[in-house]
Amino acid sequence: MTEKQKKLYKAIDEILWKDWDPIGVNNIEDIRDEYQHYTPYIFSLTTDGANKVKTAEHLFKIETVNMGIDGNKIHCEKIAEKILSLID
Repeated sequence: MTEKQKKLYKAIDEILWKDWDPIGVNNIEDIRDEYQHYTPYIFSLTTDGANKVKTAEHLFKIETVNMGIDGNKIHCEKIAEKILSLID
């Protein structure tokens, strides 16, 4: 990975932890890795040029299918926008 890619990867990881946080655990530093296994795919989506809709749909799928919670489409769209804003 280039330095630029490493920074993007880390920024995506931070957004997932601090801003997305669908189960509300980001105040517990001991479980900081809670969402890190989602970072590689979100990073790939981002670098492969996925749009806001595709990224938000994937985040929503994680919430509803993987985590089994109701999910929040609007919040997922906002997170997708924030992630895509990282791209130059």
